[in-house]
Amino acid sequence: MATALPKLALVEQISQRVMRVLGCNPGGLRLQGTNTYLVGTGKRKILIDTGDPEIPEYTQLLKTVLDSHNASVQEIIITHFHVDHVGGVPSVCRDVLKTTSLPVSKMHRVEGPEFDLRDIKYSFVDHHHTFKTDGVTLRAHFNPGHSDDHMILYMEEENAVFSGDTILGGRTTTVENLSQYMKSLQDILDLKPAVIYPAHGAVINDPASTINYYITHRQEREKQITQFLTDRKTEAHAVMTIVKHIYVDVPEDLHKSAAKNVHQHLLKLKDEDIVECFDNKWKLREAS
Repeated sequence: MATALPKLALVEQISQRVMRVLGCNPGGLRLQGTNTYLVGTGKRKILIDTGDPEIPEYTQLLKTVLDSHNASVQEIIITHFHVDHVGGVPSVCRDVLKTTSLPVSKMHRVEGPEFDLRDIKYSFVDHHHTFKTDGVTLRAHFNPGHSDDHMILYMEEENAVFSGDTILGGRTTTVENLSQYMKSLQDILDLKPAVIYPAHGAVINDPASTINYYITHRQEREKQITQFLTDRKTEAHAVMTIVKHIYVDVPEDLHKSAAKNVHQHLLKLKDEDIVECFDNKWKLREAS
């Protein structure tokens, strides 16, 4: 079984420049909840991610934090389109910031619609866009794989990375495109960050070993899938059948998400002519 997650404080000043405010939405893939971050050394902060829609506990918590520091939010940055990151934008703007004209920046989706912010407009940014506030310079890096629009933020002053959902603090993540995701892991490794601030889970103070574990973990999962099909090569198997055999250490309520990852591995193996698919069932490719 998966190990229990450590308790995180609702609000924590985790560095001179970074304050974490939990999204008050724990459970499942959200772990202890979405980590939203207030960044900057002055009164005007950048808010990274906003949690789920209409969570009054979060909006009140964020308002209390800003009021207690006599601070405001100059802009919001969204790491990707998933609802537990962008969903809180309308309520934060309405109930906390009292404005709908604040810049809400993210990268464009490659496919599919953006989350509807109603009367709030997105400010779409490109790879290497730079955000600045007092004491902080954030550089956006396109980092797809978990989602098609995913970005990370590199903070120059701390040699730190806000990793969004590419890397989590305490668990592995879900993947929408495995080939892109493996490259994105390497891209973060190449930045050689001293610390990673993930969108879920605890701060990661050993980035290199964590990223290498993520890479090794995916490689091991691929070996498990290939071995499962090798041992049962006379018939084809549904994705969920494979999940139930190789994700024995993962709670059953996460198997649906695990199935998405297995499917991504199978698509990669199909591109490499190792497996083939018949009626949504998979088996080793027969030798020519």
